[in-house]
Amino acid sequence: MLTGLNHLTLAVCDLQRSVQFYRDVLACTCHAQWDTGAYLSVGDFWLCLSLDPARNSAHSAARDYTHYAFGIEQQHFADFVVHAQKHGVIAWKNNRSEGDSFYFLDPDGHQLEVHVGSLASRIAQCKAAPYAGMRFGDVQACHTSNASIKT
Repeated sequence: MLTGLNHLTLAVCDLQRSVQFYRDVLACTCHAQWDTGAYLSVGDFWLCLSLDPARNSAHSAARDYTHYAFGIEQQHFADFVVHAQKHGVIAWKNNRSEGDSFYFLDPDGHQLEVHVGSLASRIAQCKAAPYAGMRFGDVQACHTSNASIKT
């Protein structure tokens, strides 16, 4: 049985640049580094950076909505956005959902988000203003049918 998300591995094309970004911009702790990778953590979550020459540069890949979100407390959000912008991060999306969010790219073009909120606050907001076709509950909400569900 699954216990939760264990770690995230990101392919990077310049290991030193990426370690510096995750350490200096996102304040991750670097626990180990080797010729082709590094282990970092933020809170209880760990991240592996893996050197991969096949990884494209930050601006060459087509964008979809896949992204990795980090949590932040409301009182630190505005300062973080200023800090990240001083490091030259590139925003890739404007926030349109519950809770403050800042969407930006890492040096390899991975789409990241810093978000204030939780699943509970998102569900509460969605109950107040549900997405088209949204259902709530345990089994019924996630039961699939032949009809497509759009969010």
